[in-house]
Amino acid sequence: MSTNLSIFDIVGPIMVGPSSSHTAGANRIAGFARKIGGDGFIRADFFLHGSFEKTYKGHGTDKALLGGVLGFSPDDERLKESFKYADEKNIEYSFIPMDLGDVHPNTVKVVLTYKDHRSTVVGSSIGGGNIKIISINGNEVEYYGKNPTLIMSYKEQKGMIAFISNILYDEGYNIHTMQTINEGDDIMLVVELDEKITKDMEDRMRNGKEYTFFKYLD
Repeated sequence: MSTNLSIFDIVGPIMVGPSSSHTAGANRIAGFARKIGGDGFIRADFFLHGSFEKTYKGHGTDKALLGGVLGFSPDDERLKESFKYADEKNIEYSFIPMDLGDVHPNTVKVVLTYKDHRSTVVGSSIGGGNIKIISINGNEVEYYGKNPTLIMSYKEQKGMIAFISNILYDEGYNIHTMQTINEGDDIMLVVELDEKITKDMEDRMRNGKEYTFFKYLD
C-alpha cells in the first residue's frame, strides 16, 4: 500500500513554538475563527479540551491561540508576546478548561464577542500543524481549511444550491466538496473549490440572494 505524503506532512510547518499540534495547529484554528468572525471583537474566550487543557501554558498554546485571533501566523515572532498585543488593543481574553465531548484531544472552542453578536468556531489540531474545523456558529461541519471556500448561512429558500452551482459552472469552476447543514429553517452551505474565484463572482453570489452570513475564504 502506498501513502502520499507531502514535504509539509514530513517536516511540519515553519512556526514559533515547541509543538506543531499545540502551537501551529492551535494558531491556525484561532486564525480561522478570526476569518469567520472578522476584526472588531472586544473579547476572546478559548475553551480548552483534552491535552490542550492540560498543557496549554507549557506548550505556548495560549499565546498561539491569542495570536491567531489577532491575525498572527504560526511563524510570526509576535506570537511570543500575544498577551501584550491583546492588552494594547484592550481585548479581554480567557482560557477555560472544558470537556467538549467525544472529540479529538487537541480541540478548542473559540468564542469571539463583538458589540452586538458572538462568533463561535470549534476546531481540532490533528497533527503536523493541520486542523479540522468541526463547528461554525453552532453548525456541525467537516472542514480542513486547505481549499478556497464559500461559507454561507440563510433561511430556507428555493434554488440556493442551484444559484451558487450555476455561477461556478458558467465560469468553468469545479466544486471540490459541498456540505449542507440544516437546522430547521436555517441552512449552512459550505462549498470547497479547487481554485480561487474572482471578486466579480463573489459579488454576484453575495448580492444575488439573501443571507444571514456570507464569507469567502481564499
